[in-house]
Amino acid sequence: MNAERELHVLALNSGSSSLKFGLYRVHSSTTRRLIAGEAESIGTEAAVFHAEGSTGTSLLRESAALPSQKDAVIRIARLLTDLKLPAPQSIGHRIVHGGPKLRHHCLIDGSVLDELNAAVVFAPLHMPSALAVIRFAKAHFPTLPQVACFDTSFHAHMPDIARVLPIPHALRAEGVERYGFHGLSCESIVRQLKGALPSKLLIAHLGNGASITAVKDGQSIDTSMGLTPTGGIIMGTRTGDLDPGVLVYLARQKQLDATQLEELVDRRSGLLGVSGVSADLRDLHKVAHSNTDARLAIDMFCYSAAKQLAAMSAALGGVDTIVFTGGIGENDAEARALICGRLGVIGVRLDAARNRDVADPISDDASPCQVRVLPSQEDEQIARQAWALC
Repeated sequence: MNAERELHVLALNSGSSSLKFGLYRVHSSTTRRLIAGEAESIGTEAAVFHAEGSTGTSLLRESAALPSQKDAVIRIARLLTDLKLPAPQSIGHRIVHGGPKLRHHCLIDGSVLDELNAAVVFAPLHMPSALAVIRFAKAHFPTLPQVACFDTSFHAHMPDIARVLPIPHALRAEGVERYGFHGLSCESIVRQLKGALPSKLLIAHLGNGASITAVKDGQSIDTSMGLTPTGGIIMGTRTGDLDPGVLVYLARQKQLDATQLEELVDRRSGLLGVSGVSADLRDLHKVAHSNTDARLAIDMFCYSAAKQLAAMSAALGGVDTIVFTGGIGENDAEARALICGRLGVIGVRLDAARNRDVADPISDDASPCQVRVLPSQEDEQIARQAWALC
């Protein structure tokens, strides 16, 4: 690979009904975003397509007929052509789970696709849409190299004490272990910290999906999510960690099968399940003053995150810095305050004004543990990994 070469990379980040995208000009020392956007509510009448330029200026926002991920890929390609942007030379895909055999970012070929199909069982909420996007992107851009960027890669070398689950060896041999997720987000935080990377770092990626990761000298040593992205702290619609006996009870007493249990723990629980109102903290804040269930959901989320942060500080043997990132972590000052208000035991002292204004750092100058808010730059990280592999 020529370290001085420049590459235009299209980063694709798929959700079950959405597709984020960004076109990046990548060099060994710089990554510049040329355009970014998202196709939302794919497959519904409420589908919207929007894009922003390199400075964040809105380029378009339109209601669009997007019946499938394929239509979203076609719309993105047409937008790049209409705006006369450089043609992509590589495509990078965010992949939530690569299963036990794909633990590092890699070029996509036939054998990789076979392993990705096999990994659907580990993340059925995320993987089908990601595979659909890969197929459509390969069909629309048949000559371009395509790269799989795994959310599990950052955690691939966790020590056994964190990675191994307390289950029989035969199951562990089949790849049933703690994988961890939000790895691209964690990679981007470590990269942003650069020379200021603390030895003992906690990353709180808080969004509709949420996780806490303990990073020692730049390496993941433990993380809250497990075999699947359902484990860990309470999330928008996911339970987080749950007594396994609850699932046994529901299977035995309510005759719920695997599909029904999956629907329950992935789509009907978490903030939505507790509040009965919404999976979105922004909605819950609006009604929390008059809705006790909404208030409880907010408090449970923040309590869950604080407990996990405190536990991960024990894994690190102390903590130098906590970084909040993700949609909630970056934008919800009240949630950050509620979480940090419980963390005095590990040396967290928040500055209320800095937290409200997102002035870096948001901790008090006298706080033994620094607290920062940094953006999750997953798509930029995808572009950088694609550059490195192409």
